[in-house]
Amino acid sequence: MTADEIQRFLEQEFPDNPLIVESCEKRRASLRLKVDNTHLRPGGTISGPTMMLLADTAVYAAILNTVGAVALAVTTNLNINFLRKPLPGRDLFGQSWLMKIGKRLIVGEVIISSEGDPEPVAHATCTYSIPPESFIK
Repeated sequence: MTADEIQRFLEQEFPDNPLIVESCEKRRASLRLKVDNTHLRPGGTISGPTMMLLADTAVYAAILNTVGAVALAVTTNLNINFLRKPLPGRDLFGQSWLMKIGKRLIVGEVIISSEGDPEPVAHATCTYSIPPESFIK
């Protein structure tokens, strides 16, 4: 699937999804979160659950780009390390790549950074379970 196809798929399956698929290539995806006040926690920083959404969806987009439209793929594990506070008022980017593509499980990694700052604000790994009838060989 292309970035545009994945964006349309996400809009159809998850109508309230605030993420923008910037680019995709085999085993990789780049997503943007346009940050607004709904993503902030007390103290004015972006909330952990917001960054987890970005990480999870970035891996999902890489999966869609690699194996096709698998609506029933589900997250089985997500581990995130919050490294430092994101820059205020800046969008977030999630750069994902698939580390392992197995018969039933796919493991991906994501680096999250603030717009205009090369230093990561979070690092995540995510494992997805893929229904066997959906996997493209």
